Amino acid sequence: MNEAEKKATVKDASREGRLSFRNFAEHQMRREFKETALEKCRDHVAAFGQCAQENGLLVVFKCRQINKELNECMSIYNSHEAFETYKEAHRDELEGRTIRSKNN
Repeated sequence: MNEAEKKATVKDASREGRLSFRNFAEHQMRREFKETALEKCRDHVAAFGQCAQENGLLVVFKCRQINKELNECMSIYNSHEAFETYKEAHRDELEGRTIRSKNN
């Protein structure tokens, strides 16, 4: 196999991964999961936004504690482990999206 064929094979393999229906369905689930995490941490997000508006460029120094609390909340609800649990709980929905996408 020459160099051009090797590059074409690698390119096709990576393209297949990006275009797979399952990856697309998982991407949609990840987006919904992140929206849920933001909703659960809404109070922290609002507090940080308010602090940032009040302090302008000093946000880095004056809002450090609020930012830390926001990051802690997001790490609980938006962690890789939490997403895997979410994915397991919604396995049927993931499979349904994958099959429905393939049939369209």
